[in-house]
Amino acid sequence: MRLLIASAHRNLVGGVEKYLQAIIPGLIDRGVEVGLLHEYALDPARERIDPAQGLHHVWCLDQMDGDSTLRQVAEWRPEFVYCQGLDRAQSVAVEKSLQDSYPAALYLHNYDRTCATGRKCHSFPQMQPCSRRLGPACLILHYPRRCGGLHPGTMWRQYRHHVELNARLNDYRAVLVASLHMQRELAQHGVSEEKLHLAPLPTTDVMPDAIPPAPTRPTGKIIFVGRLTDIKGASRLIQAISKASSKLERRLSLTIAGDGPERGALQMEAERLGVAVNFSGWLRTQQKLELMRNADLLAVPSLWPEPFALVGIEAGSLGVPAVGYAVGGIPDWLIPGETGELAPGDPPTVDGLAEAIVRALADDRHYHRLSTGAWNLAKKFTLENHLSLLEPILGAGSGFKTRPHPVQAPIDILTP
Repeated sequence: MRLLIASAHRNLVGGVEKYLQAIIPGLIDRGVEVGLLHEYALDPARERIDPAQGLHHVWCLDQMDGDSTLRQVAEWRPEFVYCQGLDRAQSVAVEKSLQDSYPAALYLHNYDRTCATGRKCHSFPQMQPCSRRLGPACLILHYPRRCGGLHPGTMWRQYRHHVELNARLNDYRAVLVASLHMQRELAQHGVSEEKLHLAPLPTTDVMPDAIPPAPTRPTGKIIFVGRLTDIKGASRLIQAISKASSKLERRLSLTIAGDGPERGALQMEAERLGVAVNFSGWLRTQQKLELMRNADLLAVPSLWPEPFALVGIEAGSLGVPAVGYAVGGIPDWLIPGETGELAPGDPPTVDGLAEAIVRALADDRHYHRLSTGAWNLAKKFTLENHLSLLEPILGAGSGFKTRPHPVQAPIDILTP
């Protein structure tokens, strides 16, 4: 089978590319011939998603116009297209042509087709997730609820672009999503049940430890991993740690692995509240995993509805439970009392997050149950399980036959 993957980048930029870097070798192992169409020019100095054996069929929209690219793709004769979402407004025509010419599936990693800004949250009167369906009311609410920027031209262009993408959703043979939340989001936006598939993301950076976590007394070390922007909730986490420390009557510390525009404000917040925070900046994968292994809790205090938040599965692989708000796809893997503790997400409050931290750390035996539960759940999110879900979808109507491969237990914990 010849499979064309359409995506924005060939360089390793974020979660989408990390996903492709993981699945492409797995698909090749199963006898698939993979081609890549990407938008942005390759930076040879940066890591790329190519497998060890290389990619022999690659087209870049930055290096030729859309029509020429599509003609060359047609000469290769792909049997199926697996789209990860193209970034640019001018790429809508390319995506449409691929949909019209070949059987195609979309893995929707974000809200680009269901939200006029892609943030899927309001900023006023407080930061909280939005559950509206994309439509004209989004334009009316844009300023009162502070959904995005203040420039009216930008607002209109973004809205039109996302509406145009939304209109093409049902032209895909299949739409894949990572969480039950995203499944509901796409159903609300009119994707038919038979086309909508739940395919949770696999872990890519870490394999679950071979043995379950041993009982241990938590020392109060909490870790946050992510970009420091308003929607990630690190400010509320610092405030929550201050309150949780008082309730637990012991000092808690926080390591922030990441960077972004909110860093300066977060440093001042930590100093004001007397919370011990180490800002480590962005870390290499092994450094990040080592920090996780030495932490008691992962905090995922996102104020926007994370489509999945794979970082929780990575921490769980090392026996580290999590705390976070009940928003987006987080409750798919953060099961209160089993793999961590959830705080209410509508609205997300500092007090709610502080209580979740206290519940997770107050009792040693309960903490050990959370650690073991997180480790057990993480074992289900394997690449083999993901490819086994992917295989019949990509093979539909294309005669896709694969080489024999190990069969693992299906992901059965994610039930509506």
